[in-house]
Amino acid sequence: MSIDGLTDLWNRLFGAQPDPPPLLVLVTALLALLVVLTRVPWRIGRNAITIAHEGGHALAALLTGRKLRGIRLHSDTSGLTLSAGRPTGPGMVFTLLAGYIAPSLIGLAGAWLLGGNRITLLLWIAVALLLAMLVMIRNVFGIVSIVVTTAVVLGVSYFAPPDVQAAFAYTGVWFLLIGGVRPVGELQRLRRRGGMPESDADQLAWLTRIPGLVWVGVFGAVNLLALLVGAAMLAAPALDGLDLPL
Repeated sequence: MSIDGLTDLWNRLFGAQPDPPPLLVLVTALLALLVVLTRVPWRIGRNAITIAHEGGHALAALLTGRKLRGIRLHSDTSGLTLSAGRPTGPGMVFTLLAGYIAPSLIGLAGAWLLGGNRITLLLWIAVALLLAMLVMIRNVFGIVSIVVTTAVVLGVSYFAPPDVQAAFAYTGVWFLLIGGVRPVGELQRLRRRGGMPESDADQLAWLTRIPGLVWVGVFGAVNLLALLVGAAMLAAPALDGLDLPL
């Protein structure tokens, strides 16, 4: 690639796009909220939350020195990440803790990038993370899920006009921030009915002797805080563009 080509690529990746219209920020937030609150769209969109959830387990396992064995994504939107290492200790605790908070923290990182109007950079980072995760997928449905998701994000980042990229990126980040909260409530409802005896919260309870309900509370508190901070980041560029009376 020529120097001019590298320069163009650099500018495309790291250059800031214009501030989004306030209406775009509001509409994409409402769209993400609608998906989270309605049954069929949530059932489809929840696969993205599962990808982020299992990716959080996988990254935490690697960061704590555990050996990652593989990731499985299932058609019922559940998933499983297998790692080898000590069955107890801080590494295992951190690995279990990372799953439910990962979608919201990824959304928060995305909000930070969008707050700086780095829309294209956000989309390309998403593609890179999905491709890195793909090599660890160990079942057909998981491979198809990651490939389809990667193709959609890559297609938007490469072929779509800037306004479509902005709408897609904002919707995706809002969905991670808002959608990261709902699984925590679903988890506690299932726990209360005895439906998830080996959930992340219950495994953490066994490891730490801290009740599972406390860990559910930690998941919820982290995700709600991420939603509040992320929403402020997403709204800031749009509000800066408004001529508000003092």
